[in-house]
Amino acid sequence: MRLWISITILTLAMCLSLIMFMLLPPKSLTLAAGARGGAYALMAERYRDVLARDGIEVVILYTDGSQDNATLLSEGGIDAAFLQAGVFVAPGHAEAIGGVFYEAMIFLARSDHDIPSNPALWRDLRISSGRPGSGTAAAFRDFQEAVGLSQNANEHLELGFAQSVFALEAGGIDLAFLVSSIEAPYLAQAFSSDGLTLLQLSYADAISRHLDYADLVSIPTGAVSLEPVQPQTSQTMLALKAQLAINPQLHPALVNRLTMAAKELHSGRDILTERGVFPSPQGIGMPINNVARQLIQEGPTTWHNLLPYWAAAQVNRMLLLTLPILLLLVPLLRVVPMMYAYFRGWQVWKHYGRIREIETQIGAHTSAHELATLSEELELVDRRISRLKLPLPYRQTAYHARMHIDLVRKHIAHLEAQTS
Repeated sequence: MRLWISITILTLAMCLSLIMFMLLPPKSLTLAAGARGGAYALMAERYRDVLARDGIEVVILYTDGSQDNATLLSEGGIDAAFLQAGVFVAPGHAEAIGGVFYEAMIFLARSDHDIPSNPALWRDLRISSGRPGSGTAAAFRDFQEAVGLSQNANEHLELGFAQSVFALEAGGIDLAFLVSSIEAPYLAQAFSSDGLTLLQLSYADAISRHLDYADLVSIPTGAVSLEPVQPQTSQTMLALKAQLAINPQLHPALVNRLTMAAKELHSGRDILTERGVFPSPQGIGMPINNVARQLIQEGPTTWHNLLPYWAAAQVNRMLLLTLPILLLLVPLLRVVPMMYAYFRGWQVWKHYGRIREIETQIGAHTSAHELATLSEELELVDRRISRLKLPLPYRQTAYHARMHIDLVRKHIAHLEAQTS
């Protein structure tokens, strides 16, 4: 019995040790951002600082933007990335933590411009519409399609964000199209310049109906800058949700930490959003990770205050792993004593067949020689039973067997007395 209990405890300890080993997360993750100094890169640095508190190293990979990040996710070369809404990732290669902040579709023009507010009327303009392969370029192509503007109606220049602002100030272009956080550093120069202004689009609501991944946001007068006042009037703008996407194979504990970091960094109020809007699992356009969805919608459980983050992040998963083991072990713990008791009883019961045979061979016509032989066999069975080293709770079975043997022995002695 002690052996079986020891084996059961050892097996359970090994299973729990294996599960705990499986729960241990990697100590680092790779996060694809954007160009150095851009909004994605600055946000990635903030994530790095938050996750460092849990001893997780965030390796920031600087890229050309969302399209580049989507390719890296599809190839499985990174753990997480920021993606612009509308950027396609091959199915099965990415899940979303959720939308984390708005990126406004910003149209910058010179203050003395005569550009129509209806984008369908734009003709012969020099427009900086993003570098090839960038999320900005992809968004502008979709925007043109949404407003019915031909690709050849205007001249397109492939400039970066900062270059676009410089070119616009210098008069090299007529319009700069940017998809960016409204608080991006490279926009500070544009908003502080008297020569540049935000172009207010007409029919923004109608355009958003044709650009299904775009939302409408409102910016109050002076929200961007009060000196000079930018925007000069309250504006309704198109905005895209920046997404934090992950490799579907990312360890659940790291998903937990990224989601908690997103809640810490993005749940506040800013120029474009009210408090509590982000992170958001709605309107993302890709599957939402279940761990992230639960944390966003329900918040952390009490386990987060009691256990290390890597364990708290996977309590449910651990229960799913251990439950089948427990379902097997609990019946086993009940069956093992029964099997042990049966084995101990069988050590005695196996002799009952011979005792019964001896008993049936004894009769009034049994000769003295046969009685002596049967008596010797009976003594041999008695000695075998007496030599069994049975635990105290199981000795009663042997005691009853030997009582039976004693009754048969007395019967033999009675017949021997009659034949002598």
